[in-house]
Amino acid sequence: MLNKEASPNIFLSYIKDKRKLFLLAAVWALAMGAVYWLYDLPWEPFVYGVAICLATGLLAAVLDGYGYWNRHRRLLRLSREAQQGIFDFAAPRNLEEADYINLLKKVWQEKENCVMEAGRERQESLDYYTLWTHQIKTPIAAMRLILQEQDTQTSRDLQAELFKTEQYVEMALSYVRLGSDSTDYVFRKYSLDSLVRQAVRKYASLFIQKKIKLHLEPLDIQAVTDEKWLTFALGQVLSNALKYTAKGSISIYGQSDKTLVIADTGIGIAPEDLPRIWEKGFTGCNGRKDQRATGIGLYLCKRILENLSHSIRVESRPGEGTKVYIGFL
Repeated sequence: MLNKEASPNIFLSYIKDKRKLFLLAAVWALAMGAVYWLYDLPWEPFVYGVAICLATGLLAAVLDGYGYWNRHRRLLRLSREAQQGIFDFAAPRNLEEADYINLLKKVWQEKENCVMEAGRERQESLDYYTLWTHQIKTPIAAMRLILQEQDTQTSRDLQAELFKTEQYVEMALSYVRLGSDSTDYVFRKYSLDSLVRQAVRKYASLFIQKKIKLHLEPLDIQAVTDEKWLTFALGQVLSNALKYTAKGSISIYGQSDKTLVIADTGIGIAPEDLPRIWEKGFTGCNGRKDQRATGIGLYLCKRILENLSHSIRVESRPGEGTKVYIGFL
């Protein structure tokens, strides 16, 4: 019984592979037939000889075809196992097969070396950004202390810009960590109300500076999530809402289907941009107006929420604001 994965066109493939041998056998039979005809020999011995050759040849072809199909099935299995580096090759039948096996092993080894080198470089990059983040926090903290001593409009404006600098630093580190093979997720059951309030407190100074009203309803939603990463994702949504809301309000409330809604009264998103807002580096019409936009925030937000098994979608109309829906299981 042929394996379903190995069976398609296996017969035709075998015939095509052995066509030279079949053609040579046919030429030999025609040559012998020509000799019998030219010398006017009796045809009975020729017919018997051809019949015996056909019978033995058919038996040999069946046995060889079975081996051909078996090798094909084995290679299909090897192709499925190759990702784990399992290469249980059968003993090569000839020098050519041995050469191909050696070639495959060398290619696999080279691929493994490249993967290990890439992993090492990624880890070095992560270590560098982690160290840089911790080091940059020291001058940022020093600047904040200096600015807090001066209660002027200029110092308040500088503190707001310093806060944005911190957010960009955190975004850079999160971007590198998401590309790492290891994660630091710690999943627990949290009250969404406390996590949202934590994110809002972080951006309180921007709410005050821009004079944006906040409507925060109590959230009766429990979710299994990671506190640090979810708070970061919520912060990215709030940051975008604050960035593109010049005046008006931001509302945060829950729906009965365990969905968190963050709605703003900002400039909104163009319909042609909505399908692409999750793409890395995509800034859209609003981003082209704001030359400082990076197109990374929503990309990180989407990836983080997917890793946490949460969903996110956006509804928006230009001039009418934006609604972000984050769903929890």
